[in-house]
Amino acid sequence: MYTCGITPYDAAHVGHAATYLAYDVLQRRLRDLGHDTQCVRNVTDVDDDILRRARQLGVHYLDLAAEEMARFDANMDALGLLPAFSEPRATSAIPDILGFIGMVLHSGHAYQAGGAVYFDVSSSHDFGQVSHYSRDEMLALAAERGGNPDDPHKRHPLDFVLWQPSAPDEPAWESLWGPGRPGWHIECSALALRELGTTIDLHGGGTDLIFPHHECEAAQSEAATGEPFVRHWMHVGMVGLGGEKMSKSLGNLVFVSDLLKDWEPAAVRLAIISKHYRTAWEWEDSLLPAAVTRLATWRAAGDGDAGLDEVRAALDDDLDTPSGLAAIDAAAATGGGVSSAAALLGLTLA
Repeated sequence: MYTCGITPYDAAHVGHAATYLAYDVLQRRLRDLGHDTQCVRNVTDVDDDILRRARQLGVHYLDLAAEEMARFDANMDALGLLPAFSEPRATSAIPDILGFIGMVLHSGHAYQAGGAVYFDVSSSHDFGQVSHYSRDEMLALAAERGGNPDDPHKRHPLDFVLWQPSAPDEPAWESLWGPGRPGWHIECSALALRELGTTIDLHGGGTDLIFPHHECEAAQSEAATGEPFVRHWMHVGMVGLGGEKMSKSLGNLVFVSDLLKDWEPAAVRLAIISKHYRTAWEWEDSLLPAAVTRLATWRAAGDGDAGLDEVRAALDDDLDTPSGLAAIDAAAATGGGVSSAAALLGLTLA
């Protein structure tokens, strides 16, 4: 499985943690069923956002990435995430990206214009297969999320960049199409192909990545390989604060590192997985005291397998963690030890 990682130009927030915890709980249940899992989580260490932030701070973009990735990894370790199968950086894959773009051009699905290489969406009969959005919805989201539909070099406003010229103060790599840097979407396609092969079982991230990111990934990957890119998509609902989606651009963020200063990591994890992964929800500070109380009750119940089968059944029903937690509550209330059931959710009661 492949889950889109962070662009490391600021600290990880609760919305990030919700995505990676959903994949973590999924892996735990799959392993509990006897499957082997390999979860790749990339690092987007070169794109518009990180370059803009590094410019604002007056630092090298890779120094900024290294600092933020160290903080991210420490936060995720504290929350008890299983280690990623690999955590490749986009900058490690420039040769793979160049080769991938060559494959897309060779297949007739891309063109060169204005010193850049663009994917031709009109050549993809399945464009829209991931999002199922209308053309107008796609155009609005492309404009909102860095797709630049007004780029005069594009044949179609929804065409997207595979390779682009770098600004004078940006990193650049040599290519057959001139010096430049990769587009955002091509990084994940090249890394997924390199790390996991032509077709992956499961791919996802937050619902904000459905379009344009995942739509474009699917189109270019299938254009390059001629094979299905993803068997199953899994998208995690957005976490809000104050009625708006938590985002760096709005600044309405609850940082994981701040929560961990005052609360036990298990309580932070429990507060987040108390919400169903698929739904959008609002962060409330009251979630943490409630999680602390819940943990105390479970710990008082002692060791044992009570509630384990019920938690398994809940997870098998679209990863229904809220029902799983309720099952543990019920088992603990009857005096059964619930350590095994909690452990399946990544919560150690010792």
